[in-house]
Formats: sequence, C-alpha cells, structure tokens
Amino acid sequence: MKVLRCILLLALLLNARVMFSTSVVNQKDSIRISLLTCAPGDEVYSLFGHTAIRYQDPQQKLDIVFNYGMFSFKTPHFLWRFIKGETDYELGVNSYQDFASEYIYLERGVNEQILNLTSDEKNKLFQLLQENYRPQNRVYRYNYFFDNCATRPRDIIEESINGKIHYQNQISSKSFRDIVHEYTANYPWTRFGIDLCLGSQADLPITLRQQMFAPLYLQRSFESAVIKTNNNYSKKLILSTQNIIPEREDGIAGKVAGVTPWQASLILFILVTSITIYGLKKRKSMWGVDLILFLSAGIIGCILTFLANFSEHPTVSPNYLLFVFHPFHIIALPFIIYKSIKQQKCLYHILNSVVLTLFILLWALIPQRFDLAVLPLALSLLIRSASNYILAYNHNK
Repeated sequence: MKVLRCILLLALLLNARVMFSTSVVNQKDSIRISLLTCAPGDEVYSLFGHTAIRYQDPQQKLDIVFNYGMFSFKTPHFLWRFIKGETDYELGVNSYQDFASEYIYLERGVNEQILNLTSDEKNKLFQLLQENYRPQNRVYRYNYFFDNCATRPRDIIEESINGKIHYQNQISSKSFRDIVHEYTANYPWTRFGIDLCLGSQADLPITLRQQMFAPLYLQRSFESAVIKTNNNYSKKLILSTQNIIPEREDGIAGKVAGVTPWQASLILFILVTSITIYGLKKRKSMWGVDLILFLSAGIIGCILTFLANFSEHPTVSPNYLLFVFHPFHIIALPFIIYKSIKQQKCLYHILNSVVLTLFILLWALIPQRFDLAVLPLALSLLIRSASNYILAYNHNK
C-alpha cells in the first residue's frame, strides 16, 4: 500500500513538473516581437519613414515600442551640430498605445512584421534592447546613411539570432542619391537642397545592406529574408505581415506645387541674360546684378566647402559643385564690383569663365549627378563674367 502511494505521489510530481514546464514555455511563446515600419511624413526629418521594434508580453500585460529615432530641436546648438554632422539621437521607449495614437493622428500608415524567433532569441533581443536603453548606452551619433533609426533595429535583431540572416531580394544599380530622389520626388526644393550637399560618393552603387538605411527598403528585405541557424536549419525571418495603421488615401504626403528649382533658375537665367544684353547695349556694367549673384553663389559655396571639409556627414566630399559655387566668389567680390564700376578688365572673370565653361562642357562626364537647375545658375554666372570682360575690353579700346 505504501509502495502504491509512493508511485502515485511520484506520478503527481512528474505531472506537475510537466505542467509547470509547459506553462513556462507557453508564457515564452506568447511573447511577440515585431518590426514596425512607418510611412513617410510631411516634415524633412520624416520624409524617409521610420522604423521601430514592438515588444508584446500578454502575461505581463506589456506592449511597448523601442524607438531609435528620438531627438529634440531644443538640444543646445542643435542646428550647428546638425550642420557639422554631430547630431545625437537616442533610444526611447513608450507604450504602443501612445506610439499608435501619434501615427493615427498624423495619418501615417504603419506595417507590422512579426519576427520568427525562438524563445531564447526573443529573450536575448529583449535583453539587448534593455541594455541599449540604459542611460549610458541610449544616446548615439546619428548618421543618415549608415547609423539611423532603421539600421539600429536591423543590427540588434541580427545580433539576437542564433545563426545568420540571409537577404534574398537583390536590387541592383541603386545609389544613395537614387533612393533620396525616390523619397523627395514630391518635394523638389528639398531634393534640390540635398542634391547640392551630396557629393560624387552618393552616386556610387551601394549594396543591399546599405539600401536598408531607408525603412521601406529594410521592410522589403526582411519580408523575403531567411534565417539559417548554426545547425543548418532554415526558416523565414518574418512569420506574418499586416497593416496595423492605415495610410492616408493620397499615400505619401506632399504635392509638387508652386515654382520648382528648375523653373526658378530658368527665370533667373532669363532675367540675368536680359539685363546683361541691356547693359552691353547701353555700355553699363549693371554691377548690382553681380553683387547679388556672386554673393549668393559665394554663400552657397561656403556651406558646401564646410560640409565637404569639416563636417562628419557622409558622401558630401568630393563635391564637384564647388567649381560653380565656392567661397572665392565672396573673397573676390569687392575686387569684382570695383573693376565692374570702373569697367576695367578683371582677371577673376577670365578664370571664372574658363572654369564654368569647362564645367558645362564636361557636365555629362563628371562622375556626379547634378540637379538640372544647376545649369541655368552656372550659365548665369558665366554670362556675367563674360559680359564684364567684354564691356571692359570695349571700354579700353
């Protein structure tokens, strides 16, 4: 009888252990981690969309979002640090409800991709995110192509995998500038400004991994990615994808409206040409045009020179636009205006005419893509330099 009782007690203990083990496994399996990809917005900093990581634990009633895109315009010297490429972002954590409310209000769609992770991988990923959120770890130096709100989630997910992620969809012949143009197609002035700042390195072909700086490219790469574990077992990275916040009906915000950079530069070219022809006929220097034109080109040149030589921004050097816009326009400006008023020959105009002529003639051969609006601007500068030389030559005959 005692033996029977012992057998029954042992069976109950074993059953309880199995039930406890099953409960723990189920608790771990109920945890869900997903990649959130947010549609582009209207502001310059949101044009490329956004990426975040969602962590759900029903047992703990926990539903939070880890967001590597936190920054504040109120940070001391924010604009100066941004120009220098020294902008610091940080990892933030908030409830999914707050996160969703913001995107619903902004009418920016959000897609959710459930990650196909084991219990151990989920646990490791959560631990890594918690470690990243420590005050001493959460701040990082932002880099818009190589270290941003999309690359950070990708890297930390890869680190948690017991194996390696293999990305399937190879998209060839893409450059950083190509992708920037895709996202700024409806924002011509933003596109023009970015094009001025990006140098020739932005036109080099980039790898699939480098394309993932853009959240929507990361989403597409994850969709077809495969995990190959250390024991040669393969499985899809994404269990399922769903749209959890609908996007506005007109899709990406922003419409091409008003005067575009191309139209503005063409109008400027026509005005400069007309004034120059009038000045040549009347034998007047029209030095006021030179003051505005060369001063503006010089200011742009100072900005491009600073970005190319002193900032930490990637792909801004070398920039062949420095042959058109450069600080020498400002340095030589007093000399230019003085010679123009006196209608004397100016060596600067000769040198500038040669440089601009070569730039225009070699436009198609220069290993950098330029916005078409640059051409009328370069021609305007060339016309003013050439006309000043012609006027001085005729005056001294």
